[in-house]
Amino acid sequence: MQMLDRLKFLPAAAIALGFVASAAMAEGLKPASDVKIAVVVHGASSDAYWSVVKRGVDDAAAATGAQVQYIAPQVFDSVEQARLIEAAVATKPDGIVISLPDKDALSSAVKSALDAGIPVINIDSGEVAGEELGIPMYIGTTSEYLAGIKAGERLGAAGILKVACINHEVGNISLDERCQGIKDGLAKSGGVSEVVAVTQDPADVTRRVEAYLASSPDTQAVFTTGTAGANPLIKYFDEQDLWSKYKLFTYDLGPEILQSVADGKMGFGIDGQQYLMGYLPVILLTQKATHGLWVQNDTYTGPLFIDTPEAAKAVQALSKEGTR
Repeated sequence: MQMLDRLKFLPAAAIALGFVASAAMAEGLKPASDVKIAVVVHGASSDAYWSVVKRGVDDAAAATGAQVQYIAPQVFDSVEQARLIEAAVATKPDGIVISLPDKDALSSAVKSALDAGIPVINIDSGEVAGEELGIPMYIGTTSEYLAGIKAGERLGAAGILKVACINHEVGNISLDERCQGIKDGLAKSGGVSEVVAVTQDPADVTRRVEAYLASSPDTQAVFTTGTAGANPLIKYFDEQDLWSKYKLFTYDLGPEILQSVADGKMGFGIDGQQYLMGYLPVILLTQKATHGLWVQNDTYTGPLFIDTPEAAKAVQALSKEGTR
């Protein structure tokens, strides 16, 4: 039987679908269920901040039907993250999502992905570094440095001129830039800021900050670079009744931070809307693999300042859902 004769016996819809499928295969496209995406970042999902990112990743995977893996070192370790990226590249995924806290440590792994023709999206950190490495898209807050400047200017305008910037991942480009931005923003009002290096161990955070405040009694405010520093310090401020003596501010949000702002204790939390950092890349990479579509610009998810009890209460319901 000739091909045209066989086609007579096929339903029109089946014929149409066959032609569409053939066209998609010819262009290297595939159905969403066959799309494989690796999300290889420096933050473990057990971290309050990164758990929201992972929620975004999981929701996007469910929405698209793509096969998505969230991969991260157990602790902040750029060398290990680089190894994990290389391992992901070897699986030949349809896209890779990375964070870029350390350009030097991760550049070789990133180059491997790009050289393999794998679409890469950078989230959360290293916007400028990623551009320099040739990563085509960044999704996250606008320059961490500029966000820090805005925060420093706010503090200076409020008469706060001596600040301790608590960095729980020294060497992470984004956190270093946050502290530098605060310092430079404060300088416009004649203020100063010093970096206090801590680990992600809550006891270590409290111990080191307590020692710093004892040695620098003229400190007016403590500014943490994320939930790893903020959460134990909220507890410490409560236990030691320090709210009237020092102001406390932070980057990033979480249930404890939102409650503290809602109670009128913390000055503000800076919201990077990290749920979108997890959700959007999966959506975009799936669209590229299934339809050949690609957004032409970076996407900025923040910063937003949650600086009043009313604003904090409005966000709390979303935080309970794991999306803020």
